Amino acid sequence: MGKIRFKDTVSKYDQIMAELKRRKYSPVYLLTGEETLHIDAVSDYIAENVLEAQDRAFNQIVLYGKDTDVNSIIFAVSRPPMMAKYQVVIVKEAQHLKLDAAGQEKLLKYMKHPLDTTILVICMKGAKHIDRRSKLYLEIKERGTILETVNPYDNEIPGWISNHLKQKGASIDSAATAILAEHLGNDLNKIVGELDKLFILLPENSKTVTVADIEKNIGINKDYNVFELGKAVFTKNVVKANRIIRYFGDNPNANPMVVVISSLFTQFLKLFKYQIIKQQSPAISAFDMAKATGVEPFFLREYDAAAALYTPVKVMHVIALLREYDMKSKGWNDAGTPDHELMKELVFKIMH
Repeated sequence: MGKIRFKDTVSKYDQIMAELKRRKYSPVYLLTGEETLHIDAVSDYIAENVLEAQDRAFNQIVLYGKDTDVNSIIFAVSRPPMMAKYQVVIVKEAQHLKLDAAGQEKLLKYMKHPLDTTILVICMKGAKHIDRRSKLYLEIKERGTILETVNPYDNEIPGWISNHLKQKGASIDSAATAILAEHLGNDLNKIVGELDKLFILLPENSKTVTVADIEKNIGINKDYNVFELGKAVFTKNVVKANRIIRYFGDNPNANPMVVVISSLFTQFLKLFKYQIIKQQSPAISAFDMAKATGVEPFFLREYDAAAALYTPVKVMHVIALLREYDMKSKGWNDAGTPDHELMKELVFKIMH
């Protein structure tokens, strides 16, 4: 079985949700993986939409892995629904369930002949999972539906943000997407929380999220953030870079050193990829370059300009500097220099 990628997670999630909305149900759903947003979304949809509100008291059971066992699950799923077409059994935090060989055998026995009137949802979050080679996993795959989730890479976040808003009938400009991705990282639950807040607060006649909306409603300063620092460094704008670093020094909690270094590291790593690909394939299209580097097409011109200011050798030196100052910020070979001073020193060395 091949490695699961984030785009596989999204594709499978979309398929499952489409089937659920058509009221096409599987007897068992195994929702497993480290990325939890899609697991919760499927589980919540089933909990809120399969049964009518008046039927849930008798026909919807929620169990928790820490507080239940396999025998209790088998007992719950094996009974018929009361005056309803289905009963729903949701096992949350199933990663804490004691699932030894005997327990797996009991579940396997049920999975071979699941009741058509029971919908069993197993939510298993985190690194612990059912072995994909086991008989139990293969039986669930044969009889039911499996959603395996993985966390997205940083370069997958901007596209996901755009698609999430598109599904809500809104859009977002490229600069705003980049700032959100840099500021919020790859925690999809956090991103969705902020996007939903933005969506609610948009003016009635507006369906496009802009940098101004982000600054007003999320608190990211449009002029002083890691995204703008990266642009200043790329263009070797010393005055602007120092102004941003001074602002970071005054607001250390909002702009921690680890986030700044991580952002610059990602940026220069992409620049190095851009340079190598450009050398090997001078006629490469913007679409293919964006796909290969993870750089949004809108920003490729900035990378082209930066490539003229930073040679590949210099870029490798910058990456080494970023590693060095990451260690210094953590106390290695440094006598406690304040982060904003380290940041100022680092950016000076990068641009000179």
